[in-house]
Amino acid sequence: MKESKKSLIREAWILCLILGLVMINFPFIHIFNSAQSIFGLPKLVLYFFIGWPLSIGVIWYFVHFIEKDSQNSSAVIKDKSEP
Repeated sequence: MKESKKSLIREAWILCLILGLVMINFPFIHIFNSAQSIFGLPKLVLYFFIGWPLSIGVIWYFVHFIEKDSQNSSAVIKDKSEP
């Protein structure tokens, strides 16, 4: 079961990488690259200032969840090993 969990974590990291690459690739940049502005800022600037921290936040949450889960699983293993 531990091996399948590692596989799921690896797949999730690959998914984060792919989504990050898609976010900074041509189609999305082209969608937000226009003369229109929101609150006086171009849409492309807002896209980067909102999308970039949002993606960092998702990765932080993901890492935090993995660390929390690994600490819980190591505590369970220690409890089972004690008589």
